[in-house]
This record gives sequence, structure tokens and C-alpha cells, in this order.
Amino acid sequence: MGIPVLILGESGSGKSASLRNFEPEEISVFNVAGKPLPFRKKLPKVSTSSYQQIMGGLKASKKKSFAIDDSQYLLCFELFDHARETGYQKFTDMAVNFYSLVKFVIAQLPEDVIVYFLHHTDTTDSGKIKAKTIGKMLDEKLTLEGLFAIVLLCRTDGQRHYFETQSDGNTTAKSPMGLFDREMDNDLKLVDQKIREYYQLDKGE
Repeated sequence: MGIPVLILGESGSGKSASLRNFEPEEISVFNVAGKPLPFRKKLPKVSTSSYQQIMGGLKASKKKSFAIDDSQYLLCFELFDHARETGYQKFTDMAVNFYSLVKFVIAQLPEDVIVYFLHHTDTTDSGKIKAKTIGKMLDEKLTLEGLFAIVLLCRTDGQRHYFETQSDGNTTAKSPMGLFDREMDNDLKLVDQKIREYYQLDKGE
């Protein structure tokens, strides 16, 4: 039973940069948008927006940590591919495909594997910050954050970048009690270590 973790943030808030302290042998990146990482260290990555290729890569690898960078584009690119189709079925299909990827992580991967979904945010009419999808029709089919026990929100004040780990009532950030401080440096390697300690994922090593 793998662990999916949702990392939310606006463009430039530090989502991709949070991968900087991983070593190449520790993580693999599925780069949905095909853009370069914002640091010099070379991490192994595959540029793909294919659900099947991502699931195949997750299943075949022996690594314990993965990142799906710009995971919201899995929805966006699929919408563009079906833009000429009429009706609501395509939105249901898109919701099912994303849901199936998250459930694959939970059901098909070993319990010590963590998959980080790096995902853009949107702001609702009421001012709440949430995961970006592709509109209200898909939101009616899928509450994306509901698929994750851990949702971290990337923030920056222009001087520092950090994660919010709990909601202030205006975001969808959440995490289990005692896992993180309310704010922490946007360092996914540190997040990874804390999750493994909390759930005792490396106790057999």
C-alpha cells in the first residue's frame, strides 16, 4: 500500500524546487509538462503525460520515492485531446483516470513507496485555495484532495519558501496529527524522511 502525497502551490511557489535535496538514486520524476527542473542537480526524469506510462514506470522501478511534476497537466492535456467531444462523459472519464492513478499508488505499490503529486492551485469564488482541476464539471465528479491523507501547500513571502501543513480554514492543506510542524521548509527530502519515520516505513532495514 503506497502513499500518495499532494503538494499544492502556485507557479513559482517552490513545488519543483522542493525536490532539490534528493539524490539521483533516491527519486525518479515523471515530468508531465516536459520542463527542466529549477536547479542544477540532475535527477532521473521521464517526460510523459501518459497514465499508463507513469503507472508502468512506478511498478517497474525499485525506488522508494517518486514525483509527478505538474500533475494537473494530466487533466489539462486530456481535456485538450477531447476538446471537440460534446457531452459530460469526458469529464467523468478524466476524473476516473486521475482517481485510478492515485488508487494505483495506494493499492499496487509497496507500503514504503511514496509518490508526490506536484500540482497547481486554484482559488474558488469564496477565496478558498484548492487543487486546480479543469472546471466545475470535473469538481462535481472528483474532490481531488479527498484522495490524499497528506496535502501540503507551498507558500512564499518573497524571502523564503515553505510548506503549510494544516489548513487555516482557507486552504485544503492537511496532515496527520504530530507528523509535521504547522510550517516547514519546502524540502521534500525532509518531508520524505518525516513520513518514513512517522509510519515506520524503514523499520525492516
